[in-house]
Amino acid sequence: MSVFPVIVLFFSSLFLGMVQKLDQKLPVANEYLLLSGGVREGVVDLDLDELNVYARGTDYDMDFTLLVPALKLHDRNQPVTLDMRHSALCHSWLSLRLFDEGTISKWKDCCTIVDHINGATNYFFSPTKVADWFYDSISIVLSEIQKKPQRGMPKVEKVEKNGTIISIILGVGSSRMLYDIVPVVSFKGWPAVAQSWLMENHFWDGKITEEEVISGFYLVPACSYKGKKDNEWRLSFARSEVQLKKCISSSLMQAYQACKAIIIKLLSRPKAISPYHLRSMMLWACDRLPANYLAQEDYAAHFLLGLIDDLQHCLVNKMCPNYFIPQCNMLEHLSEETVMLHARKLSSVRSDPAEHLRTAIEHVKAANRLTLELQRRGSTTSIPSPQSDGGDPNQPDDRLAKKLQQLVTENPGKSISVFINPDDVTRPHFRIDDKFF
Repeated sequence: MSVFPVIVLFFSSLFLGMVQKLDQKLPVANEYLLLSGGVREGVVDLDLDELNVYARGTDYDMDFTLLVPALKLHDRNQPVTLDMRHSALCHSWLSLRLFDEGTISKWKDCCTIVDHINGATNYFFSPTKVADWFYDSISIVLSEIQKKPQRGMPKVEKVEKNGTIISIILGVGSSRMLYDIVPVVSFKGWPAVAQSWLMENHFWDGKITEEEVISGFYLVPACSYKGKKDNEWRLSFARSEVQLKKCISSSLMQAYQACKAIIIKLLSRPKAISPYHLRSMMLWACDRLPANYLAQEDYAAHFLLGLIDDLQHCLVNKMCPNYFIPQCNMLEHLSEETVMLHARKLSSVRSDPAEHLRTAIEHVKAANRLTLELQRRGSTTSIPSPQSDGGDPNQPDDRLAKKLQQLVTENPGKSISVFINPDDVTRPHFRIDDKFF
């Protein structure tokens, strides 16, 4: 593990322990999930409108997301009520009605209250109120830390609340880390609504165990497009996705990173596609395509073209099923106008993907140069920058752009697509695989 995640975890344990001491709301023994990449990178399915725009190089050098359980529901005997009657698919309310009086009393100020005709009172754990409490508590604790700085501790440069997410920028030597903290509800096991997914065949079968995949899930503070913001949580399978990532080839991951770099800004306005949509499409492609094809080490350019085609297909059909709950279509809310606008943009990318990739690479290099320049002007500490022109293995590189250009040149008017039979890449563009959905 590199020095930066270690610093994040150490700092987390310190200030979250202090948050717990304020009013004893957080579990004493807690389990945090640290993800490489911020919320803006799509590491969890949040996609909040309130997120401020930060630029790598200008505002931060490295980003992480930390999922912090406010409630842990890991006891099989502990009553849990996921109330999905009022929610869209993949979302739920969380009732505390069957919890013990101590839990209700502790969290009552973070609940919305519904009184029934029979006189009973139901307490629903509120994502917005939990986020407000969390931000206030973190602000108090970080203020105390800043008053009494300790040697070797990161410098807190910025703390702000973006909807239900708390974003902190930490100064670590000459580098800055963007650090998104998400209050969640943590569960052991697997939700009934996703039980049918386990009955299907998947690309990870035989590579990792089912126990590793279904070890737990979360409720994250994100509302559906028509849901009630104060009550509705979104089911998240981030823990499972971390396990599934182990089974994805490096060339497909390279293609995913390159595709994300191309589309993240291109399709940002009006909001329609997030990196999480793209990652879901990648997981579906892994289920759909032969393992020996996906394992090809020099097929990154093929995979990139395929992901772009998958994305175009999803947009045109307004259909992107959630990987774990396929009956949930994550694009059904889009308007025809938005769909056609983004489809035209993607057609432009598909006509010359290498040029768009080179542009994305130049943006990355420009951000790296800016980071290095700011570092030269600032501290001379020996802690290295996590970014350099050579370096991040997750960033698209120019070799992929050249390979992509070669493929397009050698196949004029034809598509090398994940929709295509991998043993025959000569079929016309937009041949749709019936097994995709």
